[in-house]
Amino acid sequence: MNKAADFCTCTDLKCPCHPANHDQGCRPCVLKNRRQKEIPSCFYHDIDCPKPTENWHYEDFAALVAAAKERGKL
Repeated sequence: MNKAADFCTCTDLKCPCHPANHDQGCRPCVLKNRRQKEIPSCFYHDIDCPKPTENWHYEDFAALVAAAKERGKL
């Protein structure tokens, strides 16, 4: 396992982009997410608030941040 996998909070170990599945660190995940206009799941896990949408797109992350701010979680 590489160093990136040590701090990765993603729970989808079956994902080919997960750092535990290769030696390229976070690069494949970040590239995939940028292509799909999404935010990596590790960013979502840093916010202690229920995710208000089912998706991972930029807008969904913005909604999570707004909800967390409303609840005083940020």
